[in-house]
Amino acid sequence: MLEGITKISEVEWEVPVGYVPGMRVPGRFFLSEDLSETLEGGAVQQLANVATLPGVVRYSLAMPDIHSGYGFPIGGVAAFEEDTGVVSPGGVGYDINCGVRLITTPLTIADIKNPRALIEELFRTVPTGVGAESTMRLSEADLDDLMADGVDWAIDHGFGMAADAEHCEEKGQMQQADPAAVSKKARQRGRPQAGTLGSGNHFLEVQAVDAIFDPEAAKAFGLEAGQICCMIHCGSRGLGHQVCTDHLRVLESATRKYGIEIPDRQLACAPVHSPEGEAYFGAMAAAANYAWVNRQVITHQVRTVFARLFGIAYEEMPLVYDVAHNVAKREEHDVDGKRQTLCVHRKGATRAFGPGLTEVPQAYRSIGQPVIIPGSMGSSSYVLRGTATAMARTFGSTCHGAGRVMSRTKAKHATPGREIREELLKQGIIVRATSDASIAEEAPDAYKESDKVVDVVRRAGLSLPVVRLHPVGVIKG
Repeated sequence: MLEGITKISEVEWEVPVGYVPGMRVPGRFFLSEDLSETLEGGAVQQLANVATLPGVVRYSLAMPDIHSGYGFPIGGVAAFEEDTGVVSPGGVGYDINCGVRLITTPLTIADIKNPRALIEELFRTVPTGVGAESTMRLSEADLDDLMADGVDWAIDHGFGMAADAEHCEEKGQMQQADPAAVSKKARQRGRPQAGTLGSGNHFLEVQAVDAIFDPEAAKAFGLEAGQICCMIHCGSRGLGHQVCTDHLRVLESATRKYGIEIPDRQLACAPVHSPEGEAYFGAMAAAANYAWVNRQVITHQVRTVFARLFGIAYEEMPLVYDVAHNVAKREEHDVDGKRQTLCVHRKGATRAFGPGLTEVPQAYRSIGQPVIIPGSMGSSSYVLRGTATAMARTFGSTCHGAGRVMSRTKAKHATPGREIREELLKQGIIVRATSDASIAEEAPDAYKESDKVVDVVRRAGLSLPVVRLHPVGVIKG
């Protein structure tokens, strides 16, 4: 472990005030000893840098999938007071509301007689890859409504069922969205891309439940052993990227305007309730709503394929849950015994609200919010549940995935994509992608082991495993 860091418990570490000049609170991160070799000094530096921002509450936090990002580390969580704190695009990321959702089916692994045919049909149906365009043709008015209403817009236009919105974080709509704060260029990039998977680490995966750890929670979530499920991981595409780019320029000026001292220009920020801060938040919320629509339209496409190939009803593929992992939200949390509204940034981190909270769908309220942690193409994914411990210690947050240990460039040169595809096929996993290069970039070896990352949040009590899912087939952008 790096010099100057203190071990708090078997999986929790503290970066003390003074690790970098100007820290207002300590940093805390969660990591096991056997994952400590994956810890980057730059990511810890970023964690400490976040602790210098005005209005930061309690700790700057990072989950076990911590690695270096833009401004904040990926895996980073930070909450800021509304009156004295800031909002920062570096705490959200370029792919606003990149997130993941899980859909169940009434099928079992034995029902999938020809998995390759299924994967090929999904690949033909869901637009995938860099620059992929949707079959939808959105007008400017459509795009405004979509960014304002989120999942409700998609359902109203025939892309889903009413119950889908209930099973999304924020019910698939951030009501603070301000489409007017989204630039013309962002709109131009976003209009043709709603309902597309994109590229990078985004995927559509057919999975089978291969282990159940919590039978009561699994039953509540509608998950059974051997069941076929579909997981979708994507975000706000070019629209979200452009929103971040546009507002970073504004907030770099705002940082100077409001006399905010930052140790890294990538932490550009503005007071939460300043004109610049409100404009970014409104545009970010609009992009988040766009991302929920994106996943909702893909869900519709997946359901239609399964219904056609297997003769099941569209309604037999309910949404378990949809969680965001690149977003800032205004939430109420207990701080030093007082209920307080905070601007909580989660950048490569997932909300993990515990039992009894009204933000959790009624069907899951006694169990806690479903938490979805995807694997990396050839590794297992997990469904967990949120806990009261997470509410008390991490503002209701947990990890979002395995976390990279190798850059995309390095991974691309490490093992050819064709070899990875063939090796996964030997394991019974079909991979379909727009190119072998995109497979190489997302090789399983480029990530931490998902089992070990999930074990850290289990030991810390931040989220508890419910089921494990094994990939049957994967579509990569």
